[in-house]
Amino acid sequence: MALTRKYLSTLGIEADKIDQIIEAHTETVDALKKERDGYKADAEKLPDVQKELDGLKAGGDYKAKYEKEHKDFEDYKAGVTAKETRAAKETAARAYFTGKGITGANLEIAVRGAAAEIDAAELDGEKFKDTKALDELVGGTFKGLVVTTGTAGANTPHPNTNAGGGKMTRAEIYKKDDKGRYVLSTAERQKALAENPDLL
Repeated sequence: MALTRKYLSTLGIEADKIDQIIEAHTETVDALKKERDGYKADAEKLPDVQKELDGLKAGGDYKAKYEKEHKDFEDYKAGVTAKETRAAKETAARAYFTGKGITGANLEIAVRGAAAEIDAAELDGEKFKDTKALDELVGGTFKGLVVTTGTAGANTPHPNTNAGGGKMTRAEIYKKDDKGRYVLSTAERQKALAENPDLL
């Protein structure tokens, strides 16, 4: 039997109470209808969802997508590692060439010219395990890039004729070259005068 005003009045319920009961009953029914409509909409979507799931299971799309993402990530990691290794090898090569006397702009030429040898070399910490290929380049192709430095003596056009310990004349001590400069330095002149006090 339906819950109506007529039915409630036959039960002897007062009119104001009947209004309250009907109002509460209406709210309950409306909530149930709304819930029912939601379930109905979900039920209508279920065949499409099941079809999509069956398609994924049959086609293996999720597995292929995972494998592609995994491969892309591994490739990225390998690329980063390769860049780090290349940078470490280049740093070791710069230190090696600098130690062999190749510096400045010549260092850049050597590093670029030895790219294949640097890539093929193995690192042992911050240095190369084997530098044979680089040694051959420095001794051959890169020989002109090596800067040699040496210490040269003073360029004196008229060396001191005093072999040491011998007597010098005043003219020899104060002798000048063709440009009017003393042949002996100030210190050498003073030493010669000290060794020959009779000239004072």
